[in-house]
Amino acid sequence: MSAAPALAQQIPTTPVPQPTDPGQPPISAAPDPQPLGHAVGDAGTALGMLRLLPEAVETSAILPGIGEELPKQSVFEGGMGLSSAQANSEAYLAYERAIAQSSPFGVSIAGHAPQAPGSLAQTALPDNPEPVTGGLNAPKNPLLDLGLLNGSVHARWSPTEGPCVGTIADASTSLASLSLLNVIPSMPDAGQLTQASDQLKEGLGQLPGPLAQLGGLLSGGEKPNDDGTGSVLSLPNTLSSRSTVRLVDLPDSDRKAVQSISTLQVADVNILKGTPLGLTIKVVSQPTLTVTSTGSKDTSTVEYTAPVLAVERNGQRLFTLDAANPTKDVPIGIPLPGLENVPGFDEVKKVPVIGGVAEMADEALKPLTEPAKGFVLDLGVLRLSIAGLDERSMEMTEPFKGFQLGASARMLDLQILPTKLLKDALPPDAAKKLPSSLAQLSLGEQVARAYAPEGGVQCGFVTQPAPPGGGEQPGVPDKLAQTSAAYSAVPMFWTGTAMLLVGVVLVAALPARRRVAPAEVGKPSPHPRD
Repeated sequence: MSAAPALAQQIPTTPVPQPTDPGQPPISAAPDPQPLGHAVGDAGTALGMLRLLPEAVETSAILPGIGEELPKQSVFEGGMGLSSAQANSEAYLAYERAIAQSSPFGVSIAGHAPQAPGSLAQTALPDNPEPVTGGLNAPKNPLLDLGLLNGSVHARWSPTEGPCVGTIADASTSLASLSLLNVIPSMPDAGQLTQASDQLKEGLGQLPGPLAQLGGLLSGGEKPNDDGTGSVLSLPNTLSSRSTVRLVDLPDSDRKAVQSISTLQVADVNILKGTPLGLTIKVVSQPTLTVTSTGSKDTSTVEYTAPVLAVERNGQRLFTLDAANPTKDVPIGIPLPGLENVPGFDEVKKVPVIGGVAEMADEALKPLTEPAKGFVLDLGVLRLSIAGLDERSMEMTEPFKGFQLGASARMLDLQILPTKLLKDALPPDAAKKLPSSLAQLSLGEQVARAYAPEGGVQCGFVTQPAPPGGGEQPGVPDKLAQTSAAYSAVPMFWTGTAMLLVGVVLVAALPARRRVAPAEVGKPSPHPRD
């Protein structure tokens, strides 16, 4: 997902093999009949993306020096509920023309991504009249908990009409529940804060849990809880992603446009569920990303329904995230010794303070007053934001002349950022290595791209002309000319062989003659004639 199709020039497919000798004929001939339509498009959707230490690892590349120019990778990336759809009329292999994939999860470590088990995939050609469906329970792990996953994939491609089948690739993934990040392994331990003041060290010592568990707000352990409590972020209800690539009609034309669509369905999002300091995000408007390429820059479009997120606590709306207000920072602080002596805060629990709200002994909440804020130090920040739409487009001449348009967006980004206070409490060497973001959770990551030839996709096909004369190829002589002595040597060989065999038979058939010894020559006969 980090290599967004909106930023790519071509969908990676198997390269066309080239002959060793430039004068040799091509590896394979064009299919017969040959579809006329050219269409390239893809769409990808992720229900959730978890990134630890984003932009902390250099990207590896085969060519020297290229890795320094590429964006840096995260130390760890995990994706949940992935769906992707691809169409590529220019693919060399037939089964790469249409691909639909549904993956329960994907993992990338320092930019290297192994194949995830339990994925569904369908390719065409050959054409598939029916989709493939399946379900999976994801394995247990310490960073995320997935409920029952269901996927459906459908890839279509016509051997004669090519992409002109309506919906070319369609993939969807649904997830019963999702819990993310019950521990922050990239958070420094309190023992590493050697430069901290005595007051800060005393305050850290009073917390019920380590900083990796946000002072006890997170559960830690081997895996997040099934109900979502003790995790930074959880989604209790069914959520789904869908990616589609299809052809749509062009107005006043018999040609088609390439359209890629990414859609999401999400209900509620919980932050720090199970604590009085938890937040609930209501998804008021579902995001939808649609990219349509007509082959012309003037008529190709990107349509994006931006999400509207209402952030509540105990049923009371605190703020709204939308296109006009895309970002909100929620500080995470720890109470210092002396906070209980501030008038009105003698019953405050020794737990982190979220967004300027303290938890009371009876699990009630109380906003901090100005005098009380002096006894709270913010070590981290929860940054909630809606990622803006990123568009890219270009005129294309290869593999065919047309126009490519792409876009990417994210419904919600949740980042855990270290503050200057936390960096100052670390030794200088450790402070330099501390990244700008300790962890990043992304919900509803969407990418889409469409690439159509100039004038639109032409449907139909052409066939090779039938040879005249009942199947005989024109211009081929009935008998090849003898241009070498090798043609005459063939009958001479068989004639000589036959004569040799006749000679062997004649010799064997004649009677044998008695041989006269040399000593008997001139000796008179014992029976002379009279």
